[in-house]
Amino acid sequence: MELIIYGLVNSISLILMSIGFALAYGVSRVPNFAHGALYILTGYMTWVFLNQFGLPYLLSIILALIVIAVIGYLLYQVILIRVRGMPISEIIASFGVGLAILEFLRWTGLRGMAHMLPLFVKGRVYIFSVPIDYQRLIIIGAGIAVLTLLWMFTTYTKTGLSLKAIAQNERAALTLGIDSDRAAAVAVSLGAVLAGLAGVLLLPLGNIVVETGYEVLVFAIAVSVCGGLGSWKGAVLASLLIGFAQTLTVTYLASHYHFVVALLVIIVVLIAKPSGLYGKQKELEERV
Repeated sequence: MELIIYGLVNSISLILMSIGFALAYGVSRVPNFAHGALYILTGYMTWVFLNQFGLPYLLSIILALIVIAVIGYLLYQVILIRVRGMPISEIIASFGVGLAILEFLRWTGLRGMAHMLPLFVKGRVYIFSVPIDYQRLIIIGAGIAVLTLLWMFTTYTKTGLSLKAIAQNERAALTLGIDSDRAAAVAVSLGAVLAGLAGVLLLPLGNIVVETGYEVLVFAIAVSVCGGLGSWKGAVLASLLIGFAQTLTVTYLASHYHFVVALLVIIVVLIAKPSGLYGKQKELEERV
């Protein structure tokens, strides 16, 4: 039961870390390599609003998410729109922005153990004799809620349907009058909000440090590649696969192998299915 419960927590955490990256790429076809930086920046802004300005915790989170949504929108409209369609330039531009954000935060003093977000609710509960703290239960509930709301948004709202149409067939969507760049800007902004939401949910379990931003980016890429680039369903399935694999590794081997497991899962999945679990790219035998 301990493996199941904490494997689920780890898998939901990976879903929260990666779903914004998968959403932004699925619609805009632009890999946002500033994803990890936006994750840390949201947590840091929440800390600043909470500790430097003395605002209530919930208000600090809401303000941080609003700011990160604007940053994500501007990131696309000012930078990514100019390199869209040039894969190498997209990666370099977005990673350069993320690197600048993280190193600027390091330069301003974001280092060591000085910055921490408080837990939403302190205490723990026992489930089948397994102790689990309330923060992790909140993470599970929030992850399920995010997936449900995202599905409802892309199924029942006009904006969500336009994002879904662009993701499925951009040319056909353009013939129906859907603005591709507007949809891409909304997707990158929404992806930034999802990255920030993951930050404010997960960072209370640790410290706000620059290095975490790089780790989150690697995990988001690992999940998206494993699940199939552009597939939200694949990202969820890959998160479950990698999450439980990491939990088993930490339990039976050592904690410092959990990072390697994500990369090994990618290798195994891509050997078995080069396009990822739900990828739409051509298979190896079709390309030869």
